[in-house]
Amino acid sequence: MKNYILILILVLISCTNEKKVQQKIIVIQPLGNFKIEQAKSIFNKIKTINPNVVLRENIPFPKNSYYESRNRYRADTIIKTIKNNIGKDSVIVGLSNNDISVTKGKVKDWGVMGLGYHPGKACVVSDFRMSKQNKSQQFYKVVLHELGHTEGLPHCPVKSCLMRDAEGKNHLDEETAFCIKCKTYLIAKGWNLKNSNSVF
Repeated sequence: MKNYILILILVLISCTNEKKVQQKIIVIQPLGNFKIEQAKSIFNKIKTINPNVVLRENIPFPKNSYYESRNRYRADTIIKTIKNNIGKDSVIVGLSNNDISVTKGKVKDWGVMGLGYHPGKACVVSDFRMSKQNKSQQFYKVVLHELGHTEGLPHCPVKSCLMRDAEGKNHLDEETAFCIKCKTYLIAKGWNLKNSNSVF
């Protein structure tokens, strides 16, 4: 009997010494007239990988983010502004139906589907440049891609990985899931990806 009690105590001690990774709170922030049904869909999907997710009401785009000559919004200005609207252990995802852009090399205004700090507390995703056929699935893939950047993941050379670099094109239908390396990294960060080969 003493041996059983000793084993039980050792098991309890080892369980309490295990470090549990604290998942960040993911704040979903629709921008402008972003469709609420779309925001709810992203909210429900993200909940499967992290239950600590909050869906906020729509807010206007930051005033200084509008690039009038191209009728679109500057992604870098958006994430710089919205990162100040969350707590210490949170990351915020701006959602846009409008076109967004960044400066890329010598190109002052390069249209993108998403941008995120690497690593950092904010990212933004737009569905403006996505395929009409698979827009919902493509949009979620880019949300996961940008969240991956905020966790510290770089672009991945594996063509089917969600962390693949778009390189100015839309390869989203070729991307099926996080590759083993990226998936392992995100699991170590607290993402609930253990029981699936895909996030869809």
